[in-house]
Amino acid sequence: MSGVMSPYDVKRERKELYAPKNREWALLEVPAQEFIAVSGKGNPNTVPEYARAVEALYAVAYTLKFASKRSGRDFVVGPLEGLWWSPNPEVFTARAKDEWLWRMLISLPEWLTARDVEKAAGAALAKKKLPAIELVEHDTLHEGTCAQVLHVGSYDDETPIMTALHERYLPANDLTERDRHHEIYLGDPRKTAPEKLKTVLRQPVSPR
Repeated sequence: MSGVMSPYDVKRERKELYAPKNREWALLEVPAQEFIAVSGKGNPNTVPEYARAVEALYAVAYTLKFASKRSGRDFVVGPLEGLWWSPNPEVFTARAKDEWLWRMLISLPEWLTARDVEKAAGAALAKKKLPAIELVEHDTLHEGTCAQVLHVGSYDDETPIMTALHERYLPANDLTERDRHHEIYLGDPRKTAPEKLKTVLRQPVSPR
């Protein structure tokens, strides 16, 4: 045996959060997690701010990875995640994407701190010259009790499974939604056919 430790991989270490098998809604407890994050508004397919936010997140994530690896603790950069919300929930069922609010995320190992993120963002900005890096911040998210499901298919085909959550699953279990809708993107839409994309859908809930 070489004795070399494998890099930390959140998809492997927290399979219940990042590799669920259930295709129907089910409850689970989500512990506190650390992230880097950028917030914005608008259609993710058309607004330049969205693409810039994602580019900035990955620039900081890989700067953090390489700095951590040099200090002896390597990790695999996690998948892109997103929190989605609006003061008017009808904009989601109507697919009025210009009105969507979003906060894009990439998970971090627990040993990285807000100070590490600040230093990495400064280094990435100096190297990449991407203004959106200035918007990247450290965040702690503790969602607690959530309903979660694995969706396989196009992002635009999520409406039926979300309707099932709100019209059947939550009422049947005497639950109500709490906090922002959370998605974890396990596939790359640039390389994967829409019908084969895998997305973890998560909704924090509480008793009625």
